[in-house]
Amino acid sequence: MSRCRALAAAFVCLVPTIAGAAEPLVSDGEIVLDRVRGRIDHLAIDLPRHRLLVAELGNDTVDVLDLTKRVRAAQLAGLAEPQGVGVAPRGDRYAVANARDGTVRLYDAEDWRLTGTINLGSDADNVRADRSTGQLFVGYGRGGIATIDPTTAKVSGTTELPAHPEGFQLDPRGPRIFVNLPDAHRMVIADRDTKRVVATWNTAGLSGNFPMAIDNTGALVAVVFRSPPTLVIYASTDGTVRSRLPTCGDADDVFFDAQRQRIYVSCGSGAIDVFAASGADYEHMARVTTTSGARTSLFVPELDRLFVAQRAGVLSGDAAIRIFRPE
Repeated sequence: MSRCRALAAAFVCLVPTIAGAAEPLVSDGEIVLDRVRGRIDHLAIDLPRHRLLVAELGNDTVDVLDLTKRVRAAQLAGLAEPQGVGVAPRGDRYAVANARDGTVRLYDAEDWRLTGTINLGSDADNVRADRSTGQLFVGYGRGGIATIDPTTAKVSGTTELPAHPEGFQLDPRGPRIFVNLPDAHRMVIADRDTKRVVATWNTAGLSGNFPMAIDNTGALVAVVFRSPPTLVIYASTDGTVRSRLPTCGDADDVFFDAQRQRIYVSCGSGAIDVFAASGADYEHMARVTTTSGARTSLFVPELDRLFVAQRAGVLSGDAAIRIFRPE
């Protein structure tokens, strides 16, 4: 049986699609984002301080949320369409990538003071951290990934690409960067040491490849396409397709849950799709109904929680971070 509960003007409905399956995601409350309007983009976690960073692109702000008290600890204002947020590997800096002016702004993680600004030219987007080197990687412009030293606020290198990078991930086992290039209808693999593209994967008739995830072993790459809405799982070694499954529309984030051997896909159509491993393949397990436009999310294995960004709306009420606990 599915379970639905009223939450302000919205509803959360957990609808398993495998007969007899338990609900895979259970609501664990929400954190209201007071006076936040417009589109919400990416999220990042500061584990030592138990904080969640929320890029509020349409509001020109970033919220720093205290996950222990479930309140706003601070709000970084005066930004320029913040898209990507990240925490420097050594934990002392927050990075905010801005679409409108192409800057990456660095803030002290203790007092939220601006400590540096890097100008990448245009459309600074996703932020990724390399724990082994302490560097940050930021996609930007018409085709580039900048390597940034957060301690000096300097660009230490650039990887040139044939189109703007959307979702990209760092290989946990080596120097590869897997990159989605939806405008070029392909994916590429770059070497973050040499700053060169070393392989190209075609999208085989699919388009709109925005979200991407790599499993914790580095063996599988999950990519979600928007047209048609499809989850494709590749072998990271050579791009061989391991699974190809229909999914919800307007996807913007995808994550592996290694503990349960699942994949979560969050979509602007108002759903989270849950896929479960079945032998060497995956199958659709459940669809969790959220609200329209709630397409960005963050799964944090260390906290065992999935955070979903809900934008303000007539039906959804206030903007909020909805929290789900896997079961």
